[in-house]
Amino acid sequence: MKNFVWPLLIIFFLLGGLAAILIGEIVLPPEPRPETVEAISEKWIESGHADAESESFVHWDEEEVPEVPADCTKCHSGIGYLDFLGEDGTEPLSVDSAAKLGSVVSCFVCHNPTAHEKETAIYPSGAEISDLGQAANCVECHQGRTAGTTVDNATMSLPEDEVNTDLAFINVHYKVAGAVRFGSEVTVGYEYPGKTYGGFYPHVSDYQACTDCHDPHSLELTATECAACHPVVSSLDDLKKIRVGSTPDYDGDGNVTEGVYDEMMAVHEVLYSAIQSYAAETLDAPILYAQQFPYWFNDTNGNGEPDEGEVAFPNQFASWSPRLLKAAYNYHLVLEDPGGYMHNASYLVQVMYDSIENLSEQVTIDMSKLVRPE
Repeated sequence: MKNFVWPLLIIFFLLGGLAAILIGEIVLPPEPRPETVEAISEKWIESGHADAESESFVHWDEEEVPEVPADCTKCHSGIGYLDFLGEDGTEPLSVDSAAKLGSVVSCFVCHNPTAHEKETAIYPSGAEISDLGQAANCVECHQGRTAGTTVDNATMSLPEDEVNTDLAFINVHYKVAGAVRFGSEVTVGYEYPGKTYGGFYPHVSDYQACTDCHDPHSLELTATECAACHPVVSSLDDLKKIRVGSTPDYDGDGNVTEGVYDEMMAVHEVLYSAIQSYAAETLDAPILYAQQFPYWFNDTNGNGEPDEGEVAFPNQFASWSPRLLKAAYNYHLVLEDPGGYMHNASYLVQVMYDSIENLSEQVTIDMSKLVRPE
């Protein structure tokens, strides 16, 4: 008799469960609840958006007039971004005045009616990108302040290899991932005439927008999500090891297992060498780069290395020719998107390759093994 009990019970429960579903009485598990306000706040307070002591928010504290200037406040003051949106009752898409110090990117800066409806951004090149969703707010402050068109306008009609004292280095500005991702669609790099360049770099469908990869409150990436497709990743440091099978050997060193980051940065090193050779040999003005404003300095002893006293504001480089300025702009651009190897490596390699090729018209550079992505 016992042998028949369990089958009968199983059939009973199965039929009972089916009946409950049919009459709508079964209680399904609830949808996952969103993060609590406390959890979100803990993430945000540790993020760069909340860091009231970072250079991004304190740069103007010691100025004669301690305020964030109107042309900086959109991105360096929560008050300024609300002004830009028109949430303070002023005209939208413009900043009307300087802002008080001490205002970071707080909750209401991104969570307000205008920000929620915003889906379009206009870039420094004049390009307008639509259908961005909430990423439209991200790219407003991560699009840079200049574009390749800015360089073109500054150098137009000038002799390529003559130093012009009216020229100065053009800085794309900082953390420009929102522009690099769109590449030629927003002309973030200086693009050489007659060349074609890649536009938006698509990732897999579930990872397209900024907040698909970056936590919107902590701003951090989650390595385990990348590991699902890239087994080489076990920590954030491993992101630089990622390489997909179709990645060309950009630097031509024969190593087709190194990450995209190493490929891209090897081309970056070739570009720097080409810039130094051109400046010294063609302009008789040796040059150095350092990740310190204003970035380019005179190499006073011509040894190619930054020595004591050379990386200083009074020693900033000023012997710009149009050809040098274009290449220097692209060199610096690569460094102003630390995640560029993930955001749009092929576009960055394109503008670097073309910069090297252009410099090679005046100085000898071995480009025989370099590969320009199509």
